[in-house]
Parts: sequence; C-alpha cells; structure tokens
Amino acid sequence: MSKVLVLGGGFAGVEAAIYLKKQELDVTLVSDRDYFYIYPTSIWIPTGEATKEDVSVPLDKLAFAHGFELIVDPVTSFEAKEKKVILQSGRVLDEYEYIVVALGQDKIQMKGMEHTLSICGKPEEATELYKRLDALVLKDSGKIAMGFGGNPKDSSAVRGGPAFEVLFNVHTFLKRKGIRDNFELTFFAPMEKPGQKMGDKALVMMDKMFGMTNIKKKVGSKITSFEADGINFEDGTKIESDLTMFISAGTGHSILIESGLPLSDAGFVVTNEYNEIEGFEGIYAIGDSASLMGPEWRAKQGHVAEVMAKNVAYNIAMKVQNIDSKYSYMEHLNILCVMDTGDGAAFVYRSNKGGKMIPMPIVGHWMKKGWGWYCRNSKLGKIPRIPGM
Repeated sequence: MSKVLVLGGGFAGVEAAIYLKKQELDVTLVSDRDYFYIYPTSIWIPTGEATKEDVSVPLDKLAFAHGFELIVDPVTSFEAKEKKVILQSGRVLDEYEYIVVALGQDKIQMKGMEHTLSICGKPEEATELYKRLDALVLKDSGKIAMGFGGNPKDSSAVRGGPAFEVLFNVHTFLKRKGIRDNFELTFFAPMEKPGQKMGDKALVMMDKMFGMTNIKKKVGSKITSFEADGINFEDGTKIESDLTMFISAGTGHSILIESGLPLSDAGFVVTNEYNEIEGFEGIYAIGDSASLMGPEWRAKQGHVAEVMAKNVAYNIAMKVQNIDSKYSYMEHLNILCVMDTGDGAAFVYRSNKGGKMIPMPIVGHWMKKGWGWYCRNSKLGKIPRIPGM
C-alpha cells in the first residue's frame, strides 16, 4: 500500500488525511498540536459566546474515526528532494512515497506587534482577547481598535473577514450589556478600500454597517508601529486603543524557506492547478502553504483549502493506479462566507461574475452556528458530509 505523509493539522491537512484514507492509502498526519481548531467559529471566543474547547476537535478522535495515523510533534526541517522530514523530537520520517504539505503560513511581523492580539493567530490569543475585553467591561469604558494588514507581494494572503466579524460581534456584545456608548470602536487597515475583494456592492454595504453601528474607520495609510496604547500610521496620526486586535497578512512558512521547494516572492510554494510541484515528484502543497493561482480578488479560504485537499487525495490515488486523471482547484475559486455580526450575518459571495453581500438578520447568526456544529460532527464522521462542503 502506498504511504502518504500529510504535514499539518489544519483545514487542508485534516481534509487531505480523511480523503486519502477514503482512497484506501496508508496515511500519517503530523501536527504541532493535538487538536483541529475551527478558526471560523473562534470569532465568538472574545465575547464569551464560545470557548477554545467549543471550537476544537481532538485529532486523536479524528484519526480514530477515519483510520489514519497521527503524530503530534512539530516539524523542524523538511528536505524536499530527499522527502525527509525531521520532527522536534528528533524523529526522522523518510519512508513516504507521497508528501502533502499543509503547514499553513507565517504572519508578517511588524514593529510592536507584541502589543496586539489576533483572532487568526495562536488559539490562546482568542482566549486572551476575551480576558482583555472582560477587563474593559468591568471598567465600563474603553477604546478598542481592530483591523488587518496587507501583503503587497500576495493579495490572497490577507484575512479581513474575521476582523470585521469580531468587531461587529463586540459591538453587539456591548450593546446588549447597555454600555456600547461608553466605548469607542475603530476599524483600521492600510489599504484604501479594505474588503474590496468582496466587490463594490459589498463595500457600499460595509460602509452602511459602519455608520449604523457608529464604528470609526481609519484606512488608506500604512501602519508604522503598534504601542501599548495604540497604533501609529505613516501619515502621522495615531489611534488610541486600550485593546488592539490585528490580523497580520500571511507570508511563507519558515520551514519551507529552507526546504528547496520553489517559492513565490511571498514565500508560498509554487504549484500548478493540480497542486503538483514541478521537479518534485510525489510532493504536493495545499491550503495556505500554496501560492494561490487565479484573479486578483482570490483569497486563501478554508473551503478552497479543502477542495485542494480532496483533489490531491484523488490525484494521488489515480497516480498510484497509473490512471491519467486529475482534478484542478481553479474552477472552485470563489470567496464564500457568512460574515457574522453577533445578532445576524451577511452572506458574502464573489466569483468572476462579480460579488454580492446579502443581509441575513438574526437567522444568519444561527446559520453560522449551525455550520460550526456541522463542521465538527461531519469531520468526526457522526453525520454525513454535504456534497461540496
């Protein structure tokens, strides 16, 4: 039986391991933590509507449910030509015919980022956001700033949606407590039109939402540094903040820099539309580790990572059987999300035909809650997977 090694326990890696096992291959997944973290539903941790445990699935349970081997041990080195992986414990993995790289990405570091917390960083940061917000609530007032950064070398590596979601959830949370007027909420981003990937109609609606919720906006000026009491910008202005959440743009994973794999200017692994890597037979890169092909509005999202994972599982299975058949991820490129606000949501969709944002008061919030339940239980095999999800 052909042996496949999957590096990474996020959306791309877990999905790859599950679907590779469906192809009856010998699969081992390596992860630096012992749980699968459902980032899209972690947006409720800062407001106390969810805990880290609520949005985590133990990897050993996933491994047992699907029959793949699990190794919880961080990767410290990957020599691609030799198909050799070295783990933190010193263990060497070099007996695999196929390797699927799903290590995710690193974050662009900026001056003073230690003064910020991210909803897209280490899971512990979301819990710390909850503690910091709770402390401000006890004080009954404060200034809160939330935003995201960009990567001029790769526009797909920007995650703006979660920043909007946490910001609107905090607004709703404070409003329900009857203390919203005691807080100053500010959104910030360096680009002129943050969220433009969603389309022009969505941008108009976002501006309306900022106006309706009395959330200030600071955009169009480069962030120069963060301090304990705020954010500094290139135009000489400063946002004062008691609590700053900042989602830095992605850059290539540090492990891959020395791997010998071909990398884009932003440090992501260059693949073709089948996630194959030229000159590296049997090695594939998926999810945030891969340089995403496609139009300027493309974005690294969980559902695209999962499409890549399923495709690679199929492509490897066909290769093992010497069948000339491959699946490409290109036809599945779109932006798709339910942007939660705590008391509702907006359905966001973008494709080559344009973008749209559809308000979903009340029901949208519960739809996203339902998706979180579905994600957990379908991955554990407790309920059937919905085709295309």
